[in-house]
Amino acid sequence: MQPVKMYTTLVCPFCIRAKALLKQRGVNDIDEVRVDLDPSQRTTMMEITGRRTVPQIFIGDTHVGGCDDLIALDQRGGLMPLLQGA
Repeated sequence: MQPVKMYTTLVCPFCIRAKALLKQRGVNDIDEVRVDLDPSQRTTMMEITGRRTVPQIFIGDTHVGGCDDLIALDQRGGLMPLLQGA
């Protein structure tokens, strides 16, 4: 399974929803970067993604986007192949 990295905050409902979906798909380990605890990480996230909102989700080297992007990817059947490295 590909590594998953997610930029999050503690109280973000979209972060919670994205983590729940990933867990349903068998992801047990998420490298969670809390931008509310380390504001410099938000700056890094914005430089990498061009986005300010959380979550920002990476599967392997692929930037998936936010929660809605992750759900859309799953609905069109692309999440599991990406997680499996296909």
